[in-house]
Amino acid sequence: MKLKRVVVTGLGALTPIGNNISEYWDGLKNGKSGAAPITYFDAEKFKTKFACEIKGFDPLDYLDRKEVRRLDRFAQYALVSSDEAIADANLDIETLDKFRVGVIWGAGIGGLETFQNEVINFAEGDGTPRFNPFFIPKMIADIAPGHISMKHGFMGPNYTTVSACASSANAIIDALNNIRLGYSDIIVTGGSEAAVTQAGVGGFNAMHALSTRNDDPTTASRPFDATRDGFVLGEGAGAMILEEYEHAKKRGAKIYAELVGGGLSSDAYHLTAPHPDGIGVIRVMENCLKDAGVDASVVDTINTHGTSTPLGDVAELKAISHVFGDHTKDININSTKSMTGHLLGAAGVIEGIASILAIQHSLVPPTINHTTVDENIDPSLNLTLNKAQKKDITYAMSNTFGFGGHNACILFKKLEE
Repeated sequence: MKLKRVVVTGLGALTPIGNNISEYWDGLKNGKSGAAPITYFDAEKFKTKFACEIKGFDPLDYLDRKEVRRLDRFAQYALVSSDEAIADANLDIETLDKFRVGVIWGAGIGGLETFQNEVINFAEGDGTPRFNPFFIPKMIADIAPGHISMKHGFMGPNYTTVSACASSANAIIDALNNIRLGYSDIIVTGGSEAAVTQAGVGGFNAMHALSTRNDDPTTASRPFDATRDGFVLGEGAGAMILEEYEHAKKRGAKIYAELVGGGLSSDAYHLTAPHPDGIGVIRVMENCLKDAGVDASVVDTINTHGTSTPLGDVAELKAISHVFGDHTKDININSTKSMTGHLLGAAGVIEGIASILAIQHSLVPPTINHTTVDENIDPSLNLTLNKAQKKDITYAMSNTFGFGGHNACILFKKLEE
């Protein structure tokens, strides 16, 4: 069976450095930090008092009042970013075969704020179980693609992938395979997360996972730097319209890039720590290259998982050197989490979008906030430090990993007819 080609025809983003694709790219290329003191709640007693929040976002600018009341922030973000992607793809929804259009979405946690608030309200009450009737529908992670499909009448596959921080990359890979096997013409895919809450910050603080650089939040996310002390929690969403190539060509769609491969693997090592030798990461990149049918020597840039944790950054770079060998020195390696923070279940898609835009603009966004060389990192690697670098890009890879040992890798290619 010959697999169908899959292309990207629409993009949408709601991130800590920009509330749409244009603003997001502007933030990326200019090395903008999205980190700032937390505004959603009083974080004075928390070890970490900052995060990468969405700025200037009012859901009522996009959704009606009834929708806003019935949606957790993660689902609001999903609707807003997917609407942008659908509009960007110029889809004529009324003429589509809606049974061949699906929504496959990623979320690592889902409605954490809704869950937190309902439990607090119950605990502070008189013991009578008074819960909002929308408590469960607002909280469950699968509700985001449900809302997207209901809004537009898409009746193809509709579900959520949950693999912690690899969730949206998993969703993209599922969408890729669904289209290339011929089951769908179009999939709205991506992911969203809204974990900047008391429970989210407190929980990650308890794990010693977050940076505590409260004196200088804007530089706290510093992948590959010797002084890194943990990741910065982010929030937001990203969406892609994946489409079968001939279907896109027939309707005259603009095409951003071709999605040529996806790989999955497991560390099978530890709940939260990566294997120190990067064994699972080596395998996921090899699997992705094999799936795409290309040699490692063709890859021009890699947007790493690069969370700014002491163990994770080193293990990933070791794995890259293992897979790409002598070619590693010719690859632009970067981590856009240095700007956006870590969007958990939405990380894979917004970093995939960064890879696509890098291809489009022949520009690799920087890894910002680097000041001190880490002696455990090979100095010959081009980590695209502190300033964007011009580069003609044909193949761009994006890595995403999650607690539980989940690894996902996707590969985009500049379109060739």
